[in-house]
Amino acid sequence: MSDFRKVLLSTLSDFDITVDEKAIDRLCQYNDLLIEWNQKMNLTALTAPEDVALKHFADSLMLLRYIKIEEGASVIDVGTGAGFPGLVLKIARPDIRLTLLDSLQKRLVFLGAVCDELGFDDIELIHSRAEDGSRTELRDNFDIAVSRAVASLNTLCEYDMPYVRVGGRTIAMKGKEAAEELTAAQIAIETLGGRLIADHEFVLGTAGERSIIEIEKIAPTPEKFPRKSKQIKTNPL
Repeated sequence: MSDFRKVLLSTLSDFDITVDEKAIDRLCQYNDLLIEWNQKMNLTALTAPEDVALKHFADSLMLLRYIKIEEGASVIDVGTGAGFPGLVLKIARPDIRLTLLDSLQKRLVFLGAVCDELGFDDIELIHSRAEDGSRTELRDNFDIAVSRAVASLNTLCEYDMPYVRVGGRTIAMKGKEAAEELTAAQIAIETLGGRLIADHEFVLGTAGERSIIEIEKIAPTPEKFPRKSKQIKTNPL
């Protein structure tokens, strides 16, 4: 058994996260590729086995404890980076229909290589800025839009909510700043057609406080959103 596999199994056990053996195999392959590709491009600052297992894989998988994802649900990971949490969720739940969106083509090249290695031929990779992608056929197209470590919550809602159909949900994965961001995002949530369902709080061991903020889309997002990038950044909702 590889060192990373031992660390991963121990870490998942610590948080009562259960996935099948095929998923464990795929997570180990994913880690190998992440470390290999990280030597030639900046994918992650976390490369130690304990850090990848806890702060990338376990952190991503905790979403499945708190968020119900229906069989075959369509999920878009907006600003996916090196694939967190979207690709980890797909490994645990191969039934979901996953789209990974990122503004940097080199990250998508990496993710394409990982998908090939893991045997996923049904993942859509989209090269786009978050605020541009929802001006295409991707708008109102998903059951769930999820993002992790992308932007403050009020900004993130403007990025993510246009992708979601009415009745779908936006999921924001946050750290210890979540409560403060949530207070500041109330106007944005309402303006964009959302309703807060829950702020799921937990402690991810030595990684500290975490929150998974769940927002239901109860009305269409007005057509004027998302705005241009400069407007979003200089005048957040």
